[in-house]
Order: sequence, then C-alpha cells, then structure tokens
Amino acid sequence: MDIKTLKIFLHLSESLHFSRTSDAFHISPSTLSRHIKQLEESLGCCLLTRDNRSVSLTREGQIFQTYCRESLAHWHVLKQSLDEQNTQLTGEISLYCSVTASYSFLYDILSQFRRLHPKIEMKLHTGDPAPALSRVIEKYEDIAIAARPPHVPNNLAFKRIAISPLVFISPNDALTSNQLGVSNKQALQWDKIPMILSEEGLARSRSDQWFKQQGIKPNVYAQVSGNEAIVSMVSLGFGVGVVPKIVLDNSPLASKITILDIQPELEAFDVGFFTLKKSLSNPIVSAFWEQIGVR
Repeated sequence: MDIKTLKIFLHLSESLHFSRTSDAFHISPSTLSRHIKQLEESLGCCLLTRDNRSVSLTREGQIFQTYCRESLAHWHVLKQSLDEQNTQLTGEISLYCSVTASYSFLYDILSQFRRLHPKIEMKLHTGDPAPALSRVIEKYEDIAIAARPPHVPNNLAFKRIAISPLVFISPNDALTSNQLGVSNKQALQWDKIPMILSEEGLARSRSDQWFKQQGIKPNVYAQVSGNEAIVSMVSLGFGVGVVPKIVLDNSPLASKITILDIQPELEAFDVGFFTLKKSLSNPIVSAFWEQIGVR
C-alpha cells in the first residue's frame, strides 16, 4: 500500500464516482477497479458497495477513509520535516466556505499566500456555510470560513476576520413590499408575512430564537440552502429573508433589496477561519493560519 493508493481511495471515497476519480488520476476505470480490488484483498474486507447506478462506502470503508486522511496529513508533515534543504513548503491545503466568503475574504489572503508558498496546491470547495465546521471536524477540509457559534468545540481553533450584522431584507419595490405587508414596520403582521429562511445553521437558529423571544410564530414560506439563494428569492418578491449583511453587500442583486429596520436587532455574525487545533502542527496549515493575521 503506497501513498498514491491512499490518495486514489480517498478521492474515490469522496467522489463516489469511478469515472471522476479515473479522470483525476489519469487512469482507466478498469485500472481503478483493480486498485480497489487489490486494496480490499490486502485489507481483507470490502470497502465499497457498488452497482450499476451508485457507489457507497461500507462501515470498513468509512474507517479506512479516516485512516487515509490522517495518514496523508502525517505524510506531508513528515516529508516536510525530513526535507531540511527545501526552504519552500510543498503539499496541499483544502478550504471550505460559501461563495460570498470566497470573494469577500479569500482573494487577498490567497494571493499573498500563493506568492509566499507557490508550491502549495490550494483546494477550494464552496457551498452552504451550515456544514462548514462539521467538514473540518470530520477532516474533509483543513480550514473553513464560518460564523462563530455560541459554543466552539474544544478541538477547534478560531481566528476572526469580520463582524457582519444579521438583517431582515425585503424587495426594493414599493408595490411588492406593500403586497408582502412590510411597507409599514409599525404594523407588521409576522404571522402573515412570508419568510424565506435558511434550512439550517446559525442564521436559522438565531432567526428562530428571535421569533420565539418576540412571541411570534413565523409564516415560513421557504427554507433555502445558501444565503445567496435567499437574496435571489427576496429580490423576486417571494417574501422577507434573513441574511448576513456581508452577503447583501457583495450581491449583484443588492440594488433590488431593502434592509428592514427591525428592533430588536438579530445577533450579528462573528465570521472567521476554523481549523482543528492539532492541524496547526502541520506546517502548511500553520503557514496559512499565520497569513490570516497579516492581511
């Protein structure tokens, strides 16, 4: 079992798609199948269940996936520490964040980090911010950008990059606002106003908490994955939404949106980078972490 085999299996365990992994490693699907078969024979267990339509990990496959991530991380640390003649860091680092965070915070950081460490491969994954911390804890990512929850798990390190208010938004159109019932904030009937909220995550929990504290049962029109989608739906007049202000500031639809002056205000987002504390022993993660502080 060599490092390449671990990389191949880890990629396949995440893609769950033989063709994608074959393309990524420039090998044929049949060669990939032989790699997996030899690996399963070496371990003496089945790692994947597959049929003509789907691929999934067995319980043993999930255990081996974790082993692969940890082994490859340790390999990069060992290789770097042994290569005393090499003054430049080499390897890869994976980051996860929302689309908004990628162009709000990462450009300057990644530009400078790339200049200082040109041999480090950057892997950026974007998506709904709700699962950001779990992706770091489960070692799918080295670092993630997310809002700081009330209780940060003890195994995570956090570094702040911004404070963003959490705001109520409505369409910037008088007729549509009137139809939604938000033209007069003194007479808001929240049980009738269609609300567009996040499916899960910190924004949803703070919205739910706000409504509960006000003794309001909200009329939830839609539950959406991703703040950008909420802005889009609100701009089209489907309802009133709740999003971090930084999302609106960077949205191409900002001119079609109005921030409602609602009191009391929702608790603001404390946005920053998260990583596992033990990952800071990895020179690559440590170098990136230090770079955050010198923006």
